[in-house]
Amino acid sequence: MQFRTILTLISMIGAGLLLSPVCVAATQADAVLLEMNSAFQKGQGKRLTELLPRAKGHVLEPWAAYWELRARLESANAEEVAGFLTRYQGTYQEDRLRNDWLLLLGQRKDWTRFAVTAPDFRMNDDREVRCYTLAMEHALAGVDLSEEVKTQWYRQKEGGAACALAAEKHFAAKRLSEADVWRKARLALEQRQTRATRQAVDIVAPDAGAALAELIASPDKFLDRRAPSSNRQTQELAVLALIRLADSSTEKAAASLEKNWSQHLTAGQRAWAWGAIGKQAAQSLSPDALGYFGHAKPADMSDEHLAWWARAALRQNQWHEALDAVQAMSADAAGEATWVYWRARALLQPGRTPTEHLQAKQLLQGMAGVRGFYEMLAQEELGLSITPPATPEPLSATEKDSAHNNPGLQRALAAFALGLRPEGVREWNYTTNLHTDGGMNDRELLAAADLACQHEVWDRCINTSDRTRGVIDLTQRFPMPHKKEVLARSREIGLDPAYVYGLIRQESRFITDARSGVGASGLMQVMPATAKWTAKKIGLADFKPHQINDRDTNIAIGTGYLKLVLDDFAGSMPLAAAAYNAGPGRPRSWRGPSGAPHIEAAIWAENIPFNETRDYVKKGAGQHHHVRRHDHRANPVAEKSPGSDWPA
Repeated sequence: MQFRTILTLISMIGAGLLLSPVCVAATQADAVLLEMNSAFQKGQGKRLTELLPRAKGHVLEPWAAYWELRARLESANAEEVAGFLTRYQGTYQEDRLRNDWLLLLGQRKDWTRFAVTAPDFRMNDDREVRCYTLAMEHALAGVDLSEEVKTQWYRQKEGGAACALAAEKHFAAKRLSEADVWRKARLALEQRQTRATRQAVDIVAPDAGAALAELIASPDKFLDRRAPSSNRQTQELAVLALIRLADSSTEKAAASLEKNWSQHLTAGQRAWAWGAIGKQAAQSLSPDALGYFGHAKPADMSDEHLAWWARAALRQNQWHEALDAVQAMSADAAGEATWVYWRARALLQPGRTPTEHLQAKQLLQGMAGVRGFYEMLAQEELGLSITPPATPEPLSATEKDSAHNNPGLQRALAAFALGLRPEGVREWNYTTNLHTDGGMNDRELLAAADLACQHEVWDRCINTSDRTRGVIDLTQRFPMPHKKEVLARSREIGLDPAYVYGLIRQESRFITDARSGVGASGLMQVMPATAKWTAKKIGLADFKPHQINDRDTNIAIGTGYLKLVLDDFAGSMPLAAAAYNAGPGRPRSWRGPSGAPHIEAAIWAENIPFNETRDYVKKGAGQHHHVRRHDHRANPVAEKSPGSDWPA
């Protein structure tokens, strides 16, 4: 029952209009859940406690009980927590509260209770909890878990306390080296995570706080004022300063490194500094990038440096350098479909040996398929047609009933129906990811996806079906809701409907009221300024900002804007997709200067500096193919110079 309907029914009750007792009870119970959710968001713990008895027996009672206890968890005692975990055993809410409780125990360093609780944590997807476990196990048992500590700590984003604590304990026990800790500082600063950088430096050089603050605030002055030396701390701080300076000026960083610091750094430190400078230059599509990378050996650089070295080399048609960079990556990075494909392409270049050509064919054969952008390019490279996979056997009534009767999926659907989308998504994901046998099998995933499709919860339909491995159901992965409206509008203005569907799937997963963190709205995720500008361009009279959330208006404006962008980029789908996601100005600069040689569209897409947009363009190409179900390769990058009449 939708929130607006519930409010209408409540107003009818207040006006004295008659409803059946069953309808009144259901409406009141739903209203209690909605009020509790609102109270939880506002931190109104007392109100949650007052309302909880009235939620008893509701399908979403576990959520109500979770909100109430979570709001006062810091003052709750262990017995209350244990009682909740017992009462709601097997539910998402049980494991969610266990996650919250473990974080609190870790913060309190209550290792005894932590050790008792942690083994039952089923999700096991919280890096902070895992790092507290690593710190706890080391503290209590003296076990060397340094490799996992590094893995968790290096991947952690800004400033979590748990992984820093685990790293500190292992460093104190001499199981992490100074080099390990300085590496974390470098990785964090390259990601502009200054708090995490400070945490790392505090472990290895607690007296360097002032120097670190100076180099973060003004790296060029720090490098000019410091006398180069072979002291380890001075060297490492200089590398951090060079990383920071490269973020604003690769030219200044390169000049400082070459003129003042190069001879005072170790080979590994120099390589990292050049890698950081080269990465920034590559992300700016500077022709100087390969020169910066070329100052050092790839073996001492990070996977991120090597990825951008490979991209810069591909953009300049330097296949041997691209191959060197890929071959220097860690096994995990080199095994990604992106780099398997480009490694194979490099091995197929003229001048390579027959053995290398054979190796390339084997790499392509091992990845070719229809699951992703590079998998399809591999299929094409082998000269194989890209055909739809076989349709899975129809779901049986038993399989459908099993999904329909699954308590977790039922709670998720109830949450979606009440407009509690975040809760519905979490419940759904938990239920489909965790199962008594360790996860749903392909047939169970197909049945769950079918249930979501039937209830028009399109994002869960798509994402659940996307996870099958042995079978692919294209009707689930690439549904076509709002077909009449999308087809009519696309054909009216001369757009390929498959292209539009691919974009909507990527933008909103067909959630009509989707809203992004930056204010984009609706199926086609249109920004307010863009909507206003486009409405004028396409002659949509009397457009009002609130209309952006109307389905048909959103489709009209989104397709209208896409058509304008596509025409402005001479029909180039990759450029238009990038412009739709990142704004039309950026793809112009990414394309390169007027008159520059054409580059292969896949190489252009791989060199998009923004991770989100790069992924967006690749997925959009794959989605367009799947909807069209025919061979597809991204259009070549156009040379046409677009106009400047675009919204900011």
